[in-house]
Formats: sequence, C-alpha cells, structure tokens
Amino acid sequence: MKFIVSSSQLLKQLQVLGGVINSNNTLPILDNFLIELSENELKISASDLETTMSAVVAVESTDIGAIAVNARLLLDTLKTFPDQPLTFKTEGESTIEIISEQGKYDMAYFNGDEFPKSLELPSPSSTEIPSNILAAAITKTIFATGNDDLRPVMSGVFFQFSTKELTFIATDAHKLVKYSRTDVTADKSAEFIMPKKPLNLLKGILNGADENVVIEYNDANAKFTFDNVVLTCRLIDGKYPNYEAVIPKENPNKLTVDRATFLNSVRRVSIFSSKTTHQIRLKMAGTELNISAEDIDYANKADERLSCDYQGDDMQIGFNSRFLSEMLSNLNSNDILIELSLPNRAGILTPIDGTEEGESITMLVMPVMLNN
Repeated sequence: MKFIVSSSQLLKQLQVLGGVINSNNTLPILDNFLIELSENELKISASDLETTMSAVVAVESTDIGAIAVNARLLLDTLKTFPDQPLTFKTEGESTIEIISEQGKYDMAYFNGDEFPKSLELPSPSSTEIPSNILAAAITKTIFATGNDDLRPVMSGVFFQFSTKELTFIATDAHKLVKYSRTDVTADKSAEFIMPKKPLNLLKGILNGADENVVIEYNDANAKFTFDNVVLTCRLIDGKYPNYEAVIPKENPNKLTVDRATFLNSVRRVSIFSSKTTHQIRLKMAGTELNISAEDIDYANKADERLSCDYQGDDMQIGFNSRFLSEMLSNLNSNDILIELSLPNRAGILTPIDGTEEGESITMLVMPVMLNN
C-alpha cells in the first residue's frame, strides 16, 4: 500500500486523535493509530476501548489496505517536519517506509485487523447542535464534574434533551452548574451521562469550528459526527441525582457585584486562607461587601471591602474560595447576581449580562461552616 499526504494536515489530525490514547494501555495494539486507506481517502482511528475517535485526511493513492502504526513514534516524527508532501509505502510484511525531502524512515507496523472495531449504535436517537453551542455547554459545565470513583455518575456531564430545550448539568456535590439552551431542541426527550474524557476531546476540537454536530445516542453509547471527525464513546451507566431538589427556590437576599472585581478580590484574599479549607467569609450589609480570610495556624489574615448592591438581611456566609473562583472564571458577564437564603444553604450565581439569546446559566455553590 502506498499514499502521499501533506505532513502538516496529517499531523493536525493525529494530534487531535492522540488525546484518546492512554499512557498505560491493557492491550498493546491500543498504543497504535489504525490507518485505513481506500484510494484517495485515509481514515485514521485511535481507541482506548471506551472512546474511539476517527478522522479522514485526503491523500493521493489508488490503493486500499489497513495497518496499525505506533502513535508516539509517528507523532514525534511528524512534529519535526516543515510542511511538505510525505510518501508512505509498506515494505514487506512488517515495515512501512516514510519518504520525505530530508530522507527515509522505516517503522514497524501491525495488521490492522487486530485493532478493536469501533462501536456500532443500533437504532439510535439523533439531535443536531451547532458546534459553538456544544463547545460552550461543555466549557461551562465540565469544571464542576466530580472525581469520586465511588460515584461515577457525578464524574460526567448529564445531557438532558427535550422538545423545549437542551440542558447540561454537572455537579460534584459541592458545586453545581446547569446550562440550558432554548434556541436548540431535540425531537424527543432523552437523557444520558457523558464521561469527561471524550468531552474534553470534543471541547478541544469544537472551539473555532462552525459546523453542526450530529449526536446519536442509545442507552449505552453516544456518537458525535462533524466535519471529518467521528467520536464514539460508552456512556456512564447509572441514574443521575435529582439536581433540581438541591437548588433552593426561596432566596430573599440578593447581591449584585462586578464579576471581575469580585473574582480578583476572592483570589487575593484566598491566598491568606487556611490551606486545608480554603475558606473565605463574605459579609453583606447595605452597599458594602466585606471579603475576609484567616489562617490561624500561620497568623495570616486578609480583609477587603467592595461596593455592591445588596438587597436583604445583613448576613455572613463562608465559601470554599477555589469553588467560587472556578465559577466566576467560567462566566463572561460584567455583573453577577448571587442569591442567598441562610448561611447554611447553597448560594446561587447567575450572570446578569453577557449571555446569548436562549442561553441560561445557573451555578450553585455549597457554603462551608464559619467558625466564629
């Protein structure tokens, strides 16, 4: 088998696919890219058994065939070339030769039949989403997913599709993000939990893309197709917690504050907080927000005042500064609204501006107990 391909185009696709490959695979064949040639089309795939991703590259060829080539070796080689045409041709039973303007390079290859077949989705449901909307949904939620192996359902993002809206939820029991779009809908209701790894891969490719993504899904798997890329993955099995039950409905205390100023203040003050709890204290009264932190073990202490608009009873509440910073960093608005009820109930953050039409974001953060 022989084909000619642009080195930069090939590298661009392989770098995306390389993200699928684990550093410690149980099957040695998974350390390879599967390369399938059918005349002028080269399909390259990578898999870790849970997630399989493939991309198509245009080549010059009249041959057909399938081989598996070591991913790390091929990537490291391609990174060193300036853009140029490369000729790949198999020599004998086990070697493929790469010919460049600079020289020749021989690599071992394996039989393509050994590579695991990608998952087929029997009778899937399907929904089409603009790539920028899916990218925004992933970016705004994925940071709030959990890492607890004992609660795998919370380690992914919950996709909830209906005929009225699409909703994406992530929570780790300390923070929760609900991202909804009413400008995109599905033909029928469906829900499934997407693992983090394929979502991170999608996030990387979708940024800057302007095509629609076709999502096909059944009870066990999901498949994302757009441009020249297909990503298939296993879904997380299990029932997602009832997130609506934890979002407090009655929140009479409302704080409006400049997001960037508040974020910078939280970051600064948190440097002086306890290294174990990361606790900061918010004290609201009238038009003043007081942010403070103290690390008693090291006698470190910080205190800042911000002007704000606060409607409600004077109150003090403690939060983990890391959770608060993450949430504020993942919003694009100039001003945010924080709604509170009691010092032991969750706070709700919503952007006041900066959202697109049809887009709504609700973030929830659990408080930490203040030791007075």
